[in-house]
Amino acid sequence: MTELEKMRSGLWFNAGDKELVAMRQKAKALCRQINQQGPVPVKAHQQLAKQLFARVSRCYIEPDFYCDYGVHIELGNNFYANHHCVMLDAAPIRIGNDVLLGPGVQIYTVTHPLDAELRKTGVEQGLPVTIGDSVWIGGGALIMPGVSIGNGAVVAAGAVVTRDVAAFSLVAGNPAREIRKLEPGQ
Repeated sequence: MTELEKMRSGLWFNAGDKELVAMRQKAKALCRQINQQGPVPVKAHQQLAKQLFARVSRCYIEPDFYCDYGVHIELGNNFYANHHCVMLDAAPIRIGNDVLLGPGVQIYTVTHPLDAELRKTGVEQGLPVTIGDSVWIGGGALIMPGVSIGNGAVVAAGAVVTRDVAAFSLVAGNPAREIRKLEPGQ
């Protein structure tokens, strides 16, 4: 199995592999172009996004945006990310329609071994993140590997989401905990 195949299978993989390094370099170059694009022209912004992401319809991403591979990120319609968003996509990041990310939101799929000796080998593992439709993630929130966030949920600014978030709920804190259920129209 190649390191890419291991990564895509959710197995431990070596990110120093030449193929993976080349994929990250390509993504970084596209991120740089998106970040330099500025607010206009929108059409050029959309074209760059289509080159970077696995799936994208209509999005707007404020500078500075960073990701590892891009090809594992799927964005629904009407996606918006405010300044300084980071998505580490060693595993799929699937984001639904009408999702808003505040400034400084970070979404991580990659994790490292807890064992110090194994960590020295450079292996990593990716666990997918799924974000449903009409989700709002407040500024500075961190979404950890393997988490799913349900439709209509709100993640408060600064929250550290370490486990799944139910649909139509408000979570806050570190680690994030449900504060209350949300009623449609709130």
